[in-house]
Amino acid sequence: MACPWHKFCPLRKFEEEGKISSQWRKEYCDTRDNWKNCKRYQMEENGEPHSVYMLPDGTLQKKINKK
Repeated sequence: MACPWHKFCPLRKFEEEGKISSQWRKEYCDTRDNWKNCKRYQMEENGEPHSVYMLPDGTLQKKINKK
């Protein structure tokens, strides 16, 4: 089961554009229940604002660069 926020997460667009590795999706978004460890998911569920550039591990990227 994928993360319930998967369709709306801006990281999907960054992945499609080749700006971040698909490893983020594989590790956090697609793995059953592993998305509960995603900081973005946790903040969404709590209604907390967070940066578009925050990665699932909570790392804040000022600018997402092509990898």
